Amino acid sequence: MKFDLPSRNADHNLHDHAPVHIFTTASSMVGVCLTAIGLIQVLISTRTMNMIADDLLALDSILFLTSALLSYMSIRSQNRKRYQSLELIADRVFIAAMLLMVLACITLAYQIEFSFFAHLHR
Repeated sequence: MKFDLPSRNADHNLHDHAPVHIFTTASSMVGVCLTAIGLIQVLISTRTMNMIADDLLALDSILFLTSALLSYMSIRSQNRKRYQSLELIADRVFIAAMLLMVLACITLAYQIEFSFFAHLHR
């Protein structure tokens, strides 16, 4: 049984194209995480401090990659039920990755601020 995505002329539903959007955004976010990890490593090497934010972003990049792969599998699926199942999982993993990225940003901000003030009081 071949599964075709609905055309724009027939019952257009935003959810029918969600995997494509998740795939492109999650793929981009992997790059963002890896760039941020590189920048944090430069910051660590210049300040002799250890940060948990780069570890969080490493985990985050794995979550975004997982979401992108699940979205890709959903797009390629020939079975409507499997398509919907993979789309739902990809969406949930993507949201979890976004929340983890927020946590990593908050952690990074506080670690830099704490490090800066600790350095001033020496």
